[in-house]
Amino acid sequence: MTPIPITIVTGFLGSGKTTLILNLIPQLPKHYKLALLKNEFGDVAIDSQLASSSAISGVQELLNGCICCNLVGQLGEALETLRNDVAPNRIIIETSGSAFPATLAMEVNRLGRESGHYVLDGVIVVIDVENWKGYEDTSYTAKLQARYTDLIVFNKWEHVDERKYEDCLDRVGDLELPIAHVKSNKGHVDQSVLLGLDSALVKNVTSLAENHRRDEHSNNHASDHQSEVEVLSVTLSSEEAEPRGVNLENLEKFLVSAPKDEIYRIKAIIKATSCPPNPSDGSTDEPKPRQDGLMADYILNWAFGRWTFTPLKIGSVNEKPGNPSPSSNSSTAESNILRMTVILAQGEAGRWKVRIESEGLIEQDGPSKKAKLKVEKNI
Repeated sequence: MTPIPITIVTGFLGSGKTTLILNLIPQLPKHYKLALLKNEFGDVAIDSQLASSSAISGVQELLNGCICCNLVGQLGEALETLRNDVAPNRIIIETSGSAFPATLAMEVNRLGRESGHYVLDGVIVVIDVENWKGYEDTSYTAKLQARYTDLIVFNKWEHVDERKYEDCLDRVGDLELPIAHVKSNKGHVDQSVLLGLDSALVKNVTSLAENHRRDEHSNNHASDHQSEVEVLSVTLSSEEAEPRGVNLENLEKFLVSAPKDEIYRIKAIIKATSCPPNPSDGSTDEPKPRQDGLMADYILNWAFGRWTFTPLKIGSVNEKPGNPSPSSNSSTAESNILRMTVILAQGEAGRWKVRIESEGLIEQDGPSKKAKLKVEKNI
């Protein structure tokens, strides 16, 4: 069974965690089932607002304690309740303001390994730039916290001058760790940055990059300031009558070499005839290759240095109009064997476009060169 992706949202009280989630909901497909596990201290009004949303399929609360300390033992039971009662496409864990994300991330990883029901998609920390004083020190503890933070969202930066915002960046830089960061637009961050790709989102995406552009325009996300991220759209099309699928060895080199402070997310739908690389957490529960000699479809999610390959059911990914399936008898028609979106930090798209095009990181498997690689910068 496909594991449920879990996104952890943490940050001090009042930093804007709930606002971030509320702004995420309208960006999701209509029938997307999102569940929330909330560890807060009796904020009933906010809980009611979240629970009344049509995109929130279930809410569980862990009260009177911190989810990373004395309540960590209840995490598995709460997640299992949501899994059984709601069967969500994704679970968001919103922590209390004092939560230590490292402990929580490790517990989610443990539950995922033991049950096979969950996979950690990302840890997001929301910082209130207006009121944040910075890390108290740059000790081992502070670095350990940052190490389990995948993305920092700077919120309420509109309320301060540029000097104060730069102070926040300097304090993060003092940790000397590659940490991705973006500004919010009054609590709004594009879902393609916050969330990885899952089976429910795939059904609503014909072109990942086109979907990202549509979200940008519909939300006027970048109307007041320059976009915080850049996006590359990558397509690998085979010209063979019987395509061989993606060269997974070279693809893994790309995943290993991608710096998490330059590349934030890699999302792809790929076709392969062999078993994809093991998940980056070392799990041996790898997807099995097809045994009938035909290619299998997989979802690739790379987020801040971690990756997973999830098998897709046959027929769950439709070819673009005019591109026949690999079983077509036509020897001249092209068939997509990889569709990928790469979300990068500002200023990185041009360099990585050249690397992808020139270093053989994305190629068709086997000796044949009858494949066309197309890399476009969209934002």
